Amino acid sequence: MGTTETIEDFYQNKFSFLPENLKNGVGHFNVFKLEDCLRDDNKQMSYNRRDFYKIALNRGHNIYHYADKSIEINGTALLFFNPLVPYTWELASGDKSNVTGFFCIFTEAFFTEKIRGNIGDLPMFAAGGKPGYVLDEKQDVIVSSIFKKMLEEINTDYIYKYDLLRNYITEITHFALKTQPSEALFKHTDANSRITSVFIELLERQFPIETTSQRFTMRSAKDYASQLSVHVNHLNRAIKETTGKTTTHYITERLLSEAKALLKHTDWNISEIGYCLGFEEPTHFNNFFKKLTNHTPTSYRIV
Repeated sequence: MGTTETIEDFYQNKFSFLPENLKNGVGHFNVFKLEDCLRDDNKQMSYNRRDFYKIALNRGHNIYHYADKSIEINGTALLFFNPLVPYTWELASGDKSNVTGFFCIFTEAFFTEKIRGNIGDLPMFAAGGKPGYVLDEKQDVIVSSIFKKMLEEINTDYIYKYDLLRNYITEITHFALKTQPSEALFKHTDANSRITSVFIELLERQFPIETTSQRFTMRSAKDYASQLSVHVNHLNRAIKETTGKTTTHYITERLLSEAKALLKHTDWNISEIGYCLGFEEPTHFNNFFKKLTNHTPTSYRIV
């Protein structure tokens, strides 16, 4: 998996030869040995796909950057990642020989299809939660055995195997819930830069607007602060100190850029464009656009 290849690209490329009914299953859940996915030319992997939750058992010395936190692991840890919060993995050193473990990915729909409740509400997946659990040797054996059962089951033709795999996910989450998250794992390394980077990525993930049913919903600094579980003043201060710009300036600038693109490159009417960009009334969109460009949306479209 190359440094710019997303986790979804990797899975789809790896399994593109499978029959369609199996690809549909793989698209919602899969499990791997970590060492099988590492190559000599890859020292960092960014998991940008917003659809996937991820659970990983990692051994070795490496670092996860998660929201505004950096998680350094030198040993064995069980890690949980929410798809709404960007995260990146990198080696702490160039030696991959001691990096081993397992990881599985799955969509929210896969987990909730047969199980009641919202997986995002679990403490290890909740926004602002602490997703890292240090494991001792005995705990490593227990969790590894569950991942091994996943690897074995995914390759069977048992018609209820995905029900069983859901149970294995539940078993791992309950195992973790009995363990306190490891506070020592979390370091706020250059926290202002990290939180600014995550804010910008969360903003960009809402674009481009490609259909009239898609809608930009995170319109205020408070929306992003809530997603990251930080106080809005902390978010505003971090962005201002890092970039010299305000949070509102970033949101407004990106919203205007998308408005111009939709006006120039689609045949959607003004009301549809305004609605997609989060404006309840066409007049609100008109006022927003004219204030920033000195043109109405209609006049800009024909210039």
